[in-house]
Amino acid sequence: MADLIVENASQLVTLAGPARPRAGAEMRELGIIIGGALLARDGVIVAVGAASEVEPQAGPDAIRIDARTSVVMPGFVDAHTHPVFAGTREDEMRAAGLTYQQIASQGGGIRSTVRKTREASEDDLFEMALPRVRSLLEHGTTTVEAKSGYGLTLDDELKILQVIQRLNAETPLELIPTFLGAHEIPDEYRGAREDYIRLVTDEMLPRVAAEGLARYCDVFCESHVFTVDESRRVLARAKELGLGVRLHAEQLSLSGGAGLAAEFGAATADHLEWIDAEGIIALNRAGVIAVLLPGAVFHLGLTRYAPARAMIEAELPLALATDFNPGSSPTPSMQMILSIACTQMRMIPAEAISASTINAAYSLDGGKRIGSLEVGKQADVVVFDCSDYRQIPYLFGINHALVVIKSGRVVVDRRAKGS
Repeated sequence: MADLIVENASQLVTLAGPARPRAGAEMRELGIIIGGALLARDGVIVAVGAASEVEPQAGPDAIRIDARTSVVMPGFVDAHTHPVFAGTREDEMRAAGLTYQQIASQGGGIRSTVRKTREASEDDLFEMALPRVRSLLEHGTTTVEAKSGYGLTLDDELKILQVIQRLNAETPLELIPTFLGAHEIPDEYRGAREDYIRLVTDEMLPRVAAEGLARYCDVFCESHVFTVDESRRVLARAKELGLGVRLHAEQLSLSGGAGLAAEFGAATADHLEWIDAEGIIALNRAGVIAVLLPGAVFHLGLTRYAPARAMIEAELPLALATDFNPGSSPTPSMQMILSIACTQMRMIPAEAISASTINAAYSLDGGKRIGSLEVGKQADVVVFDCSDYRQIPYLFGINHALVVIKSGRVVVDRRAKGS
């Protein structure tokens, strides 16, 4: 594998810093090197610094990427996605004024995607997911957390997780698998929710753990989906089986999900639009990272975003993610998420970049390997078509990622020929 050098960067945004999630004022410290360069060998970063110092270390056959007038950053780490599903839900666009809950109660939403996903074979789902993987990569994302949750039977949940496993093996994108069997009560269990919860805890989770198909377990904790007590049972079983835990919490109401995440010392609590001050304190004390998903608020036409400023002021580490899914946030673009975070949640661009790289990496237990551009880390790198990192969220609706490098290999190159 030839050396790869990215040189002459207008800004080399390294995110170098303490080996832990960043909080408070630390989220503004990006470790920028003006006119910087990065050298990768065998997929690992071996030198970072001024171009004059790094360039002489490159081998004679090194692949060279001239990044003058460009920002060079770590690849985005998208810490909450649902990329494996069948069908789309554009027919549910809320022009008729129905809420997300009303659509779900009429058999739409997650339940609609479940029906279509059950009908699809593993090969079908794999082929459907390939262009999504490509789009994620093209927008500068090099690692994602990928959830199941659109099967809701033992065989269909296993099928989705097996597709995630195949995507991880057969595409450049790195996918961290999460089991989300407790995503919704399926139609056939509408009058027997206790039976479905037992199916999740007694059959699904043991098989998922035994076959090594997931690293985490997640639950959609909401009063009309899985209550706090029901979610506690699922998470407790997951921990018994050796899985890490994550939680959809306080998305649509103040239901107690943040407190439950703190109780379990979860890796993350996600959404958090309705969290209160007590919940922020509880998460911080328990070492839980908040994963904020402003794309879902935007797409659902809601106005209540997670209180990012209060979280930052409380020094709660937070991450940003797309929540990429067919219904509530059908975007693969972390760049768009940064734009929404800065305009609607009053984050500054530096904070948004920390949240979508190094903090997201730590939320997946990967912060010592990915999420920043430092010697010894995996060479996951993106070259953007702008000279200042603040332009990435500011000039919204545009894909600024020109070159995407995963483990030292160029996997996307959108530069004009000859450049």
